[in-house]
This record gives sequence, structure tokens and C-alpha cells, in this order.
Amino acid sequence: MTISRRKLIEPQITPFYHVINRCVRRAYLCGDDPYNGKNYQHRRGWIVNKIKQLSAVFCIDVCAYAVMSNHYHLVLKIDMEQQQKLTPEEVISRWLQLFSGHPIAIDFLKEGQISSDKQQALSDLVAEWQQRLGSISWFMRCLNEEIARKANKEDQCKGSFWEGRFKSQALLDEQALLSCMMYVDLNPIRAGITPSLEQSDFTSIQQRIREYNQTKTLSKPSSSNKSYFQLLPFVGAEHQAKKVGINFAFADYLELIDWTGRCIRNDKKGFLVPNQPQILQQLGIKADAWLEHSEQFMEHYANVSGRWSQMCAFKQHAGGHWCKGKSASHQLHPS
Repeated sequence: MTISRRKLIEPQITPFYHVINRCVRRAYLCGDDPYNGKNYQHRRGWIVNKIKQLSAVFCIDVCAYAVMSNHYHLVLKIDMEQQQKLTPEEVISRWLQLFSGHPIAIDFLKEGQISSDKQQALSDLVAEWQQRLGSISWFMRCLNEEIARKANKEDQCKGSFWEGRFKSQALLDEQALLSCMMYVDLNPIRAGITPSLEQSDFTSIQQRIREYNQTKTLSKPSSSNKSYFQLLPFVGAEHQAKKVGINFAFADYLELIDWTGRCIRNDKKGFLVPNQPQILQQLGIKADAWLEHSEQFMEHYANVSGRWSQMCAFKQHAGGHWCKGKSASHQLHPS
């Protein structure tokens, strides 16, 4: 039986989630469609531009993304602290960037006050919108509906554009987050679309590398690609208690993804680059287990990834009776 989305996304347990959506009707989100000869490369920009807008409105950070030919991946973090700190004015202002607002809310935003008989109605609206601003389901709804409308208009057709509701995976710890981000960032290389990270267009790793190189050369960030937006930063392990970002140093992540990408290149089957990256040594993860995860993360897990005991507890909390990924979890958490 299908588990409801609200049970699969529980920010009180973990704020990190991997979400995936795929096209239907042989639709090509972007790239060349071999059936009709058309190119839909520009639709990648639709996705990234919309993510940029939504990340500025919702209390949700983007850790990683990759837009492929007929599907896309996102790794998201719900910022509950920011969500709870929003004032009524901020909630209304953010919501009105996406939807036409209720007259009571609009009047309050203009006048700064409202009559006592409308206070309860306003409070109910603000509470509902504030809850939605931290909801991945609403984030994905806003993203998918606009892309579907634009694609249907361009294709001159009606009907579903997406393959049902999006899929989600809860990432319960740092090993799961790191492995999932690596899986997402290496999508184009794994699919044989591009030979290098720098050439992996419309991915978070390409964006991070360009921003990193600009920082090293002390140059201002380029404004040539206006679709770029602020990704959740790497803050290093020394800031774990603050939980303000991803608890690894980006230099270490870059070393790991470069090493992993070289190992999974299609023309290098069975090739292992020497000098195992520092992160894997710290976590005690074996090289072959890590490479297997970087290629088959989706196959190893269903709705949740993390330490096995925590996975079982999460699945039981969601109402499920069977959890996938026991052996994979033990490989990712050898201690």
C-alpha cells in the first residue's frame, strides 16, 4: 500500500530529502527527442530558473540538483528554524510571490493592521501559508505545475506531463546525504552524457566548481548565467553543532567526487584511482562499497537511507512494515 507523503517527509526526524520526478508519454524534458527530431535543451533552464525562484520563497535549501533528459533530481533541506521565525508580513509577502492572496492578507500587508473581526481569519491564513512554506510537497507542486503547463503549451497537447507524484527518500545522516549528493552530481557522467564535472551542464556540481574557481581567483561571481542561485554551503565538520550547512569541507567533497567520477567512467571499467579520499578514510567506508552506492543509490534504497536501525524506526513511524537496503546500509555505516 502506498504511504502518504506527509508520513514520508518528517522534518522533525531529518530535514534532508532526495526527490525525483520523471516525464511520461515519451516526453523529453530537455535534450534531443529521437522520435520527432526536436531539441528541448532550453527546458533545463525552465527547471533551474524555477528552482531559483522557489528557493528564495520557501524555507527550503537546495543541496544538489541535476536536470537530465527526461527526469530531474533534487536534494533538499527543510529550514525549520527559518520557517518558524517568519513574521506574518514575511509569510504573506513570500506567498504572494507565487499565488494571488486573500483580500484580508493583502489589506493587512498594505495597511499594516486589520480590524479585530478579521484577526482570526488572518491568523488562520498566515498559519496555513507558513506551514506550506516549509513543505517539500508544496515546493514540488509549484515547480512541476509550471513546467507541465509550459511544456504542454509548447507541445500543443493536454494531459499529464509528469509520471505521477514525485518520489522522495529521507536522508537520515551524513553518510546518506553525502552518498546521495554524489549520486545526483555524477548523473551526467554515469549516463555517459559528459566526460567531466565542469561540463556537466545544469548540475549543482558544475555551479559549485565555477563558484569555487571564482573564489580562488578573487574575481566577482559571474552574472552571465542568471539562473544560478545560492546552494546550501559546505561548512566543514567544525561547524556541526550550528547545522548551518553541509558538514563537510567542499575541498574534501571535490576530491571525493573527482576520485569517484574517474572510477565510474565508462571507458575505465574496473579502474580504481589510488589514494582513497580523506572523507572515506574518516568514515571507514570501503572504496568498492562507496562506488557501488555512487552508481546504484536509487536501487539500494526505497523511501529512506541511513543507519539500519534508524531506517527501520523511520519506516515504522511512517506505517510501513518492510524496509529496503539492509546490506547497503551496513556498507555505508561499517562501524
